[in-house]
Amino acid sequence: MTNIMIAASACLLGYCCRYDGRTSPSEKLVKRAAKEAMLPICPEELGYLPTPRTPCDLHDGDGFDVLDGCARVVDREGNDMTQAFLRGAFEALRMIRENNIQFCYLKDKSPS
Repeated sequence: MTNIMIAASACLLGYCCRYDGRTSPSEKLVKRAAKEAMLPICPEELGYLPTPRTPCDLHDGDGFDVLDGCARVVDREGNDMTQAFLRGAFEALRMIRENNIQFCYLKDKSPS
């Protein structure tokens, strides 16, 4: 039997890396991570954003538009955080590829 490496948002695995410095654990994922290899990833921290951090929102589009350069990620104080989010996303992708990850469990709808 081949072990398939899985990645998951670090906050879902119990790491305190949410925008508010807390965690958002998924009981099922935490139990699963205790039994099999799982790579914790936090794109925000990989993009060198601090924890805790000011919440951010997408402006002028969605994540695809950010990648295309047509939208921005702006924190609630008005600072453009787009480059940090892009850096973190690409670093997470690099780690996923480097570790031959087959499945990812990622947190959605986070104000980061």
